[in-house]
Amino acid sequence: MSQHTISRTLSKAILKDEVQIKLKIWNTYLTGKLSNFDNYMNLIVEDAKEIYFGRGGKRSKDLGTVMIRGASIIFVAQDREKLIFAQDDEEKLMHREEFVEG
Repeated sequence: MSQHTISRTLSKAILKDEVQIKLKIWNTYLTGKLSNFDNYMNLIVEDAKEIYFGRGGKRSKDLGTVMIRGASIIFVAQDREKLIFAQDDEEKLMHREEFVEG
């Protein structure tokens, strides 16, 4: 992805009330208000909340304002995707579900 595409995408995300950020750490997400970014995709997120989906269940922790290094980010989602925590027969799974407005 080119630097111009990243800048354009993050410029749109900065206008949203909340973004979801998938980290390279296994099953860990951050949600919060994107307040700033640079060309290396380093992000500053306000009112950040860490969400971890593991075998022991879902855990979350409020972090406040954080800086996330761009190299540790897998994707940044805006309001089109909602994180869902579902229970399968044997273990809990995480999946994304698009919700329809209307």
